[in-house]
Amino acid sequence: MEKRVRLYHMALLFLETAMLGVFVSLDFFLFYVFWEGMLIPMYLIIGVWGGPRRIYAAVKFFLYTMVGSVLMLVAILWLYFETGAETFDILVHLDKPVHYALQGWLFAAFALSFAIKVPIFPFHTWLPDAHVEAPTAGSVILAGVLLKMGTYGLMRLAMPLFPTAARDFAFVFMALAVIGIIYGALVAMVQDDIKKLVAYSSVSHLGFVVLGLFSFNLLGASGGVLQMVNHGVSTGALFLIVGMIYSRRHTRLIADFGGIARVMPVFAVFFVITSLSSIGLPGLNGFVGEFTILAGAFSRNPFFAVVAASGVVLAAIYMLWMLQRVLFGGDPSPANLGLRDLGVREWCVLVPLVALMFGLGLYPKPILSKIEPSAKAWVEQVNRRVLHVQPPPEAPALRLSEAPAPRLARTHSQEAVRP
Repeated sequence: MEKRVRLYHMALLFLETAMLGVFVSLDFFLFYVFWEGMLIPMYLIIGVWGGPRRIYAAVKFFLYTMVGSVLMLVAILWLYFETGAETFDILVHLDKPVHYALQGWLFAAFALSFAIKVPIFPFHTWLPDAHVEAPTAGSVILAGVLLKMGTYGLMRLAMPLFPTAARDFAFVFMALAVIGIIYGALVAMVQDDIKKLVAYSSVSHLGFVVLGLFSFNLLGASGGVLQMVNHGVSTGALFLIVGMIYSRRHTRLIADFGGIARVMPVFAVFFVITSLSSIGLPGLNGFVGEFTILAGAFSRNPFFAVVAASGVVLAAIYMLWMLQRVLFGGDPSPANLGLRDLGVREWCVLVPLVALMFGLGLYPKPILSKIEPSAKAWVEQVNRRVLHVQPPPEAPALRLSEAPAPRLARTHSQEAVRP
């Protein structure tokens, strides 16, 4: 950053504060305030310090998220005034079942807001523009934390508050998640910009998270939460690597590189490890999360699980093809011969992330042991509330022979002689 450095760091700290507020809020009002508060600093980070099309990307990001937020606000106000609770306390509403007839509308309002933030196909179009135009730190925070707020909102609010509607819409969300997995991978495959390729890979990877959550079982929920962490580590590292090469070469086009592994061998090692982590290679963190999600999804809908598994193959295709063209594609051009390898500061940034990739991939038990109790309680809570808010069974239709005999109307004289 070379301009307005103080304002830049103020925006980053304000964004961090708003994100933390979303994650710790147990009050609908505070949740909504922090949820909307995130828009302002992210809008500034993209619009002031972004690329050539930064204004377009910032406005698109703002409008998409704002539309979904308005629907969520309407649903929050309905819960406050119409349920009789007259409180914004989230825990109170989690213990107060919502009538089955209204769950569909309220779930749709909450889920649409969170689906845009994830983003789920077809609400994803703002994400590639925001990623490409944002500065490196903005892309890292967007991929590492901000997108997880959509999946967090689904898991924390939309699905526990309206569990019956969530199960009714499960097929739709699982279908959209699988479409996003395949679509994101196919579009990433044809990109000529490294950063846009990584952006579309986020659409694909977050489809796995949504698929796991709507499996409504322990494997799917645990894998979904773990994959949120894995995606933040792997994709955040990829955006850092793209930012490092951009700061040296001032281009992100794949065609402008080739053979730079000979000039920057350390950079090439980090790039390969991070890409393999994003693919889901066994031994790295991406494999554990995706395998757990697919196992949970298979127990609920084998067809969706099998189709989603093809997304892993497609991820290998577009990531390995990109590595071959950028790192190993012939001799480096004269413009790339003078590139310097990673410095000490860049080592200090990437080494902890690579350590997490290997640590979570080879020994995920410590983090899974923290995730599983909460995931189990979440699954039990959703299933229990489904039983509470199921519509009452309809009375069986009476046969004509079983119908009660009609009662004759009494006359005034008959009423008069009754003792």
